[in-house]
Amino acid sequence: MTLPPLSSRTILTTRVDGTSYGDACDRIQQWATAGESCYVVAANVHVIMTAYRDHAYQQVLADAVLVTPDGMPLVWGLRSLGLEGQTRVYGPDLMLAWCDRASQVGLPIYLYGGSPAVLETLQRQLPDTYPGLIIAGAYAPPFRPLSPEEEAADVARIMASGARVVFVGLGCPKQEFWMARQRGRLPVVMIGVGAAFAFHSGTVSQAPRWMMQLGLEWLYRFSQEPGRLWRRYVINNPAFVLLFGWQWLGERLGFKKPIL
Repeated sequence: MTLPPLSSRTILTTRVDGTSYGDACDRIQQWATAGESCYVVAANVHVIMTAYRDHAYQQVLADAVLVTPDGMPLVWGLRSLGLEGQTRVYGPDLMLAWCDRASQVGLPIYLYGGSPAVLETLQRQLPDTYPGLIIAGAYAPPFRPLSPEEEAADVARIMASGARVVFVGLGCPKQEFWMARQRGRLPVVMIGVGAAFAFHSGTVSQAPRWMMQLGLEWLYRFSQEPGRLWRRYVINNPAFVLLFGWQWLGERLGFKKPIL
């Protein structure tokens, strides 16, 4: 299966790829079947703004094999930069889309992150929803930083499982740094899915779909966890609007580089 090259745009300092759930699953299937060691990032405003401020994290995103537009502001940004038909490719939904594909093609998955209770629920529910899905293993690492020995043990555990795709639910930016460290060590496709484990296990409620479509998911999540998320939304969102607006204006006025 030969896939067309990705159409991409730069939003602030980050490459974001034009893709869809079907296209992303086709690429993941190809990489997983070939045993490639690579990772996929689902990028939202928080990811873009973290990369804007942190050069090391920016390099991690640049090395990703696929960066999907996880949030509606990025979808609108890509459309305004010429990818007119772009739709959202949301990390939690990409997880389910791949589970559906994996159940059909027999590629085992691994769940890394969350809590033991969450993983237990997912291991029970996902095969019920996607008959034939092979969950090769699951592990919830401690929330504290891991020692090199602990991380090596986790890698060995995943290797021994025979998984071909690993869902990584450690949150931004921890999950992206983890995936980058394992590139070349694990012959699997790693997909950062953020809060997907908590959403799909029912531990945390998702915003209604109509709020997602209007780009108001942030407001719902902020109302659920204001103490934890206020910096992300009260500071990052307005900053993103100003910075991307400046980028868009600079490109319309013909500057060689966006004014950032």
